[in-house]
Amino acid sequence: MATNPYFVLSPNTALSIIGLIHGPDKTVPTPAEDWRQAKVDVIIPALNEEANIHFCLAGLAGQTMKPRKIMLVDDGSSDRTIEYARDFCALNGMEIEIIQRRAPIGKTPTIKRQARELDSDVEFILDSDTVLESPNYIERTVEELYQAVGIASACGNVYSLRRRDRQRLTSLPALAKFLAKHPEAPMVPKQNFLVRFLASLTSLYREILYVFLQKFVYRGQMTFFGSIIHPVGCAAAYRRKYVKDLFDRYEPILGDDLTNSEDIFIGFALLDKGYRNIQLDDVYCRSQEPGFRKVPRQLYMWASSFIQSCYYFNSLTTSPFRSLKRWRHQRAMKRSRAGQEILEKRKIQEPYRQPFGEQFTREFGRPIGWAVFLSAVEKIFFPGALLVMLILGWWEVLVVTILAETAVSLVIMAFVAPRGRRLELMAKGILIAPIRYFSLFYDLLTSLRFAIDVWIKKDRRWRK
Repeated sequence: MATNPYFVLSPNTALSIIGLIHGPDKTVPTPAEDWRQAKVDVIIPALNEEANIHFCLAGLAGQTMKPRKIMLVDDGSSDRTIEYARDFCALNGMEIEIIQRRAPIGKTPTIKRQARELDSDVEFILDSDTVLESPNYIERTVEELYQAVGIASACGNVYSLRRRDRQRLTSLPALAKFLAKHPEAPMVPKQNFLVRFLASLTSLYREILYVFLQKFVYRGQMTFFGSIIHPVGCAAAYRRKYVKDLFDRYEPILGDDLTNSEDIFIGFALLDKGYRNIQLDDVYCRSQEPGFRKVPRQLYMWASSFIQSCYYFNSLTTSPFRSLKRWRHQRAMKRSRAGQEILEKRKIQEPYRQPFGEQFTREFGRPIGWAVFLSAVEKIFFPGALLVMLILGWWEVLVVTILAETAVSLVIMAFVAPRGRRLELMAKGILIAPIRYFSLFYDLLTSLRFAIDVWIKKDRRWRK
C-alpha cells in the first residue's frame, strides 16, 4: 500500500490514466482448475492482539467459503490473545489450531514455515488486526486466483478500521456470543483523548490515500498490466506452492531478513517470475491503523522495503529499457511458424499471458516493470524537487507547484470518490495535505540512506 504515496504530477498518474483509456486485455480466461475444489488454509500471525483478535475471527466466521483450517500463530503474546481466540472459536463452532511461540520471530518466517509445512492449495494470510467485512472475501480472492495459472496472489480493497466500525461489528451474532461471555474484552484499544485525536488524523490520511490508490492508481495498473506491484499483505490469498518456491529460492541468499515489509518483497519476487498480483474492487476488509507516533516508522518500513526490492530485483525495475527488445521478440514469435503453432494449439486462454521465469525478466523485462520504475523515479524526483525549491528559495515556484498539485489531486478525487462522498473526500484531501508532504520528505530521507549505504559505504547487503 506504500509504493505510490503521491497523488498527481507523477508518472504513475499518467500511467494509470493511459491504462484506463487503453482498457483491459479482452481475452476470456478458460481456467484449467476448479477453484471450488481448492484447499484453503487461513494463517493469522498475532502478537498481543487481545483488542483485535475477536473482531478478526468474527469476520472469518461469516465467510461464504469456509477454510479447511484456521491457524493462529502467536508470536509470544503476553496478553489474552490466545484465550480469547480459543473461546471465540469454541462458542461459534469453529476449529482453530494455535501455535504458540515463546519469543517473537516475525511475520515473514511465519509465512515461510506454513508454506512449507502445509499441503493446502491456497495460503490465506490474515493479520490479526484485520476484519474481512465482505462475507465473500475469501471466496472471491480464491476464485480470482484460479482464473489463470499466472495469478499468484489476490486481495481486495483495504480501508481503516475505525472506532465506529468496531461498534457496528458488535451486532454480528458470532461476536455477540463472545462478548456475552467476555464483557471485559476490549472493544477499542485503550487510548487517552490526545492519542485518539492523533489516531483520527492517521485514519483521515489513510482514508484519502486508500481511496486514491485503490480506485485510481491500482485500478489503472490492473487494467493496463493485469497486476499491481504487490498484494495488500493484511488479507491476501497466495498460491502456496509459489510462496514456498519463492522462499526456497531466496532464503539461502537473504535468510528471513528479506525486507521491512514482507508483502512488498513477495510481490516483487512474484512479478520477477512472471506472475501477477491481483486486486479485486468488489470485496474489502478493514485494518487497524498504527498510532500516530508509529506512522513515521511504518512510512520508513514501507519506503525502505520498496527501495530494497527495486535494488534486489533490478531487472524488473529497469524493464522499460528493454521494452523495445521485448516488443520485437513478441512480434517475431507471433510471425514465426512455431509461434503460430503454439497459438493454434493453445486451449487454455489467459489474459495478460507472458512467459514465466527469471531469465525472461533478465533478458526482456516485464510490462509491469513500467509501474515499478516510475514509482522509483517519483519517490526520488518529486520530494527531491520540492527540497531543491526550499533550499534555493524558489517560493513562488514552490507555492504554485503545491497549489497545482493539490488542485489536480482534488479533481481526480472527485472522479474516483463514491457518489455522495465527493465533497467530503475532497475536503479531507485538503486537510491531510501537510501529512502527505511530510511523508514525501520521509521517503526522500530513506532513499538517501539507501544511497549512502549501498554506493558510498559499499554495504550492498543493506536491508533494514
